[in-house]
Amino acid sequence: MTTPTAIDAGQAVSRLHELIVIDVRTPGEYATGHLPGAHNIPLDHLDDALPAIKAAASRGDLLVVCASGARSGQACATLAQGGVRAVTLTGGTDTWTRLGHDLHRPRGARTVWGMERQVRLAAGSLVLAGLVLGQHRPRARLLSAGIAGGLVFSALTDTCGMARILAKLPHNRPKAGDLKATLTALAG
Repeated sequence: MTTPTAIDAGQAVSRLHELIVIDVRTPGEYATGHLPGAHNIPLDHLDDALPAIKAAASRGDLLVVCASGARSGQACATLAQGGVRAVTLTGGTDTWTRLGHDLHRPRGARTVWGMERQVRLAAGSLVLAGLVLGQHRPRARLLSAGIAGGLVFSALTDTCGMARILAKLPHNRPKAGDLKATLTALAG
């Protein structure tokens, strides 16, 4: 029998009480709503968090979550390279909420757009800027072409360089104390 690499929302909801849930979205996305009991470790902090995640994995099964399942799939692959077995939630929190399951929303948490929406805004703005500036400086259209090429590459590889860049903006970064507290809780 093969070990599953993904579980659906129905399987996850029935096992939520026994799973250790790690949400790899940005802190802003996490604050807009996450699975009950989920720990936030942004994807770009996963390598640093590996010791704490290994400790948590020794106590129970890991479920890795993001908005759609793409980033959590990448996280599971990274964890597997580090010797940690984890499964991803098929369809992520988008499917979880579409099926009517609850998300935990901390009181007073600031609302940040989801990463996909941030990427659409940035990519669309850059394409538009390239086209407008291209009216007076034709070489500026190369900006639009570069963004279009990046979007094609993103679709073909199921990665997103722009999301990685946007994740470094202050509103998408974890507070040092928050991440440290999460890692301490996971290391248990």
